[in-house]
Amino acid sequence: MNLINKWHDKLNMPKYDEQWHKQDMVGELAEYKEAHGLIDTWSELSDVAYTYTRAKWSGQTTVGFPLSKTQLFVGILYMFPKYTLRWRFFRELGHQFDKNLNISEVRNPKKIEKLKNIAEKYNLDPEEFTKQATLLMKNRIFFR
Repeated sequence: MNLINKWHDKLNMPKYDEQWHKQDMVGELAEYKEAHGLIDTWSELSDVAYTYTRAKWSGQTTVGFPLSKTQLFVGILYMFPKYTLRWRFFRELGHQFDKNLNISEVRNPKKIEKLKNIAEKYNLDPEEFTKQATLLMKNRIFFR
């Protein structure tokens, strides 16, 4: 878990209480169970792995992984590139607005409503942020 914790340190996402992480796990697990196809299922499994490792990193030791250790490992294999690419995307996008603006987000940038929420969180114009994100996405590969 040490490498994973260092990775979470780098992403610098907020730490929440136990109840928040447990609710997040319930939601991600439901999406995983609804997934169809190899890539969609693997992507959703990575979300469950991310939610679990983030809870552990946040100090929430009672949040358990609801699947097998093999599934955790497989989810982590997809988790690292998926979330790192998203984090780097938002970091670069923030630097387009201000070279000192370090946006730490890992949401799916293809979801416009999430882009608008991120813009508001960082006191940026949602329309301009969405426009710049759309342009930047044209040259990016994202994991689903």
